[in-house]
Amino acid sequence: MKVILKQDVSKLGKKGDLLEVSDGYARNFLFPRGLADEATGGKVRALEDHRKAAQVKEDRLAAQAREQAKALGGKRVALSVNAGEGGRLFGSVTNQQVADAVAAQLGVKVDKREIRLEAVKQVGVYPLKIRLHPGVEAELTVSVEAQA
Repeated sequence: MKVILKQDVSKLGKKGDLLEVSDGYARNFLFPRGLADEATGGKVRALEDHRKAAQVKEDRLAAQAREQAKALGGKRVALSVNAGEGGRLFGSVTNQQVADAVAAQLGVKVDKREIRLEAVKQVGVYPLKIRLHPGVEAELTVSVEAQA
């Protein structure tokens, strides 16, 4: 019997998979627990339409991420923070500070969790990467300066 999984099932498949299982397994385990539906013609077509729509959305998001990467690539963001003698910072530069600076100076909103930056505890120039989408990263630099 062909079934479409409504949820991930351990050792069987993931949500949305079209599988061939035994009649007893489907009737006695999958259907009563709401883990699967019988794969009728209409449900298979609906599943394919859903997959196509998801692919179109994914392609659109990837294209937007590539455009953002072009806009951010090679740019420099300046941060002004409190520093003591010798350029040592009071604390460190956080991803949230970098995300706010990128939004303010370059006009591109980025998620702070997607910023890859080494620990910044000194005044200076540091490279950073921002993951905009799976497989799409933008490289830029952050210039940390002492506040006057």
